[in-house]
Amino acid sequence: MPAPLPPLSLSLQFARFDDVAEHRAALPRHKVTRWIRHALDGDVLQAEITVRIVDAEEGQTLNRDYRQKDYATNVLTFDYSSAPVVMADLVLCAPVVAREAAELGKPLAEHYAHLLVHGTLHAQGWDHETGEEEAEAMEAEEIAILAGLGLANPYAQP
Repeated sequence: MPAPLPPLSLSLQFARFDDVAEHRAALPRHKVTRWIRHALDGDVLQAEITVRIVDAEEGQTLNRDYRQKDYATNVLTFDYSSAPVVMADLVLCAPVVAREAAELGKPLAEHYAHLLVHGTLHAQGWDHETGEEEAEAMEAEEIAILAGLGLANPYAQP
């Protein structure tokens, strides 16, 4: 019998932007909670995570100010503490996520699920930018988590 999933305190926030309703519809609270909880490692006893969906301007500002990369990216993770209590902010840039989902031919909600799993792994110390081995391990973990959620491999070529 698998271990029970850890409790999650979730704050789900949406900035004001033109097509926010489409993004709200793709991110019902119960699904966001499920996706994040499934991405938490076995040594996590509880998590406090804020998910904020932003426009391109806010996404670019945060990426520039905190990562010194002057463009909007799909997901930014700000991790404050790790296991046994994970505390983090996940910031997802709605226009970038929507564009990527369209380019990949995926439903918006499915792409959000992948990016929330990805960001949650970053909040626990996973890092795909430190080397090829770490990138492959993180990718494999994402694929396994998403499969457990009934979602396809996000890295498979169509």
